[in-house]
Amino acid sequence: MNEEKPPRPSFFAKNRTWLNIVLFIATVLSTFFVGLGWSVSYIYSDVLAANPSFTPGAETMRDPRVLWLSAFYAVALLLILLAHEMGHYLTCRRYGLDATLPFFIPAPTLIGTLGAFIKIRAPIRSKRQLFDIGAAGPLAGFILALPALFYGLSMSKATPPLTGEGVMSFGEPLLLTFIGRLVLPTIPPGYDIILHPVAFAGWVGLLVTALNLFPAGQLDGGHVAYAVFGRRTRTISRLVVVVFVVFAVFFWLGWLIWAFVIGILGTKHPPIWDEFQPLPLGRKILAVALLLIFILSFIPDPVKGFSGLDMIRQWLG
Repeated sequence: MNEEKPPRPSFFAKNRTWLNIVLFIATVLSTFFVGLGWSVSYIYSDVLAANPSFTPGAETMRDPRVLWLSAFYAVALLLILLAHEMGHYLTCRRYGLDATLPFFIPAPTLIGTLGAFIKIRAPIRSKRQLFDIGAAGPLAGFILALPALFYGLSMSKATPPLTGEGVMSFGEPLLLTFIGRLVLPTIPPGYDIILHPVAFAGWVGLLVTALNLFPAGQLDGGHVAYAVFGRRTRTISRLVVVVFVVFAVFFWLGWLIWAFVIGILGTKHPPIWDEFQPLPLGRKILAVALLLIFILSFIPDPVKGFSGLDMIRQWLG
């Protein structure tokens, strides 16, 4: 007689606080080291504008100003990401739902990380719970990004256009434009804005907020959309994947990665216990506010010059 083996527990079934700590420390280091490059670009922007062939050396990286600014960048960015994930975590705790602490993901990317996530280990019972958990993260991260943008933009510089290899231009969300008009002095026509590293952390915060608010799959926006629209959200998720592909052609190839991720994770949102409980009016109003935050934070071309059309033009010469 064969005995049925119990199901193997999920990796996230047990608390692994040591892993949360190790990953967080690794992400502190990765964001700090990436911040060195952004800090050099900011501090030595005048030198780079006058001499495009200038190459930072070891002495430049040991400049105390560079080290301090890199630390400020890492702290600002990690506070924004931590606020986002703790928004989810504390809302889960408020509703008595078991969830892990945030897992940060260190990575040698342009920002020094692939973000963070928590794992909810209990079923979500109602649309209200689902909405609150999904909305709490983007709201908390957005709120922390605002002071970073105000302070960082007030410290940012205007320089003549930079040229040469390695120069990158980033897209500008509406909110950054609005805040820039408030805190930046008059910028001469044709000049570039060199973001202070803390402003760049705020820019990343807006990008993360907008990405998570897309109404697709199990993104935060997917949770909010499911709480508002129910099972019709699957159709919306499929449309989002199509939008990502179109955006990759015209704006930024990185959207293909997001289309792939949503496709792998699935466009279908898992059901909740009470599918037919109406969502309170206050949450519906908050959903409109989240849509406004998405519009203000969204960046169709996070990195300029890397769309599908741009690649075709370069290939054709």
